[in-house]
Amino acid sequence: MDKRLFPTFDICNLNADKNTNELFSVDRFRGYVDSNPHLQQVHNHNYYHLVFFTEGSGEHLIDFEKFEAKAGTMYFMKPGQVHQWYFKERYDGYVVNFSTNFLDWVGINSNLLLEFKFLQSIKVDDHVVTLEEYTQKEVANYFELMIKENQLNDHFSNLKIAFSLMNMFIEINRSLEQENQSHLKSQSLIFNHFQSLIEENFKTKKLPKEYAELLHITPNHLNVLSKEISGISAGEWIRSRIILEAKRLLVNKDVSIKEISYLLNFQDVSYFVKFFKKYTNLTPEQFRKQYYITHS
Repeated sequence: MDKRLFPTFDICNLNADKNTNELFSVDRFRGYVDSNPHLQQVHNHNYYHLVFFTEGSGEHLIDFEKFEAKAGTMYFMKPGQVHQWYFKERYDGYVVNFSTNFLDWVGINSNLLLEFKFLQSIKVDDHVVTLEEYTQKEVANYFELMIKENQLNDHFSNLKIAFSLMNMFIEINRSLEQENQSHLKSQSLIFNHFQSLIEENFKTKKLPKEYAELLHITPNHLNVLSKEISGISAGEWIRSRIILEAKRLLVNKDVSIKEISYLLNFQDVSYFVKFFKKYTNLTPEQFRKQYYITHS
């Protein structure tokens, strides 16, 4: 099926100040939005998209959840997430976009990105971070360094940009760890692996026991672990990811409910409709109509 669900942009689609390559771009946020009016419609990216909001107010819709846009907040979006901005007043900040292989290209192992929950979690809330005042200043400094190097564009600029990006992630991660010192290291690793497996397999594996088998633990252990760390069951995590993908697909009016049922590997369309309504209190068609009424 060759139908566009909603616009998917790559870095080549962007108009940015001194955009020197197809793997990375950095800019001040207001100029970036003004230069790219097409980004104010609902869309997604095939790259990491980071915004540090420093001025103004509004709302940010990420995967159909609303978050306040306010100074001191940073938004981390991984490839595939759907989002849209709504601004209430003058706004500004910084934005950086980089492809999944940007770090590899400059000689840094991109697997290091797996260390940062705010980049990898499948829980949308984890991608919205309010920074302490000191960390805000540090982050702004890193953005200014990246902008300077992007404009300089000499032999070492991309490497310096990559170092600034990684240093910024480390500073943010450290500040978050200081705020919450309690993390169950071994348990968290298993849980993070569980989330990664959901992302890879949610269309074909819909039961906790299937993921427990991949993790080499019992279904009961997985469920207890999930509730201890996140407050919800393993089954809820799996179902929420299926529902999210269904919502992403439903945004496109040209894709039928039957096609979406097929894409998500449901036995038949009636079962998909029952499943969706059970966990959203709306039929797929009702969700679609409500979405376009709200965003028209």
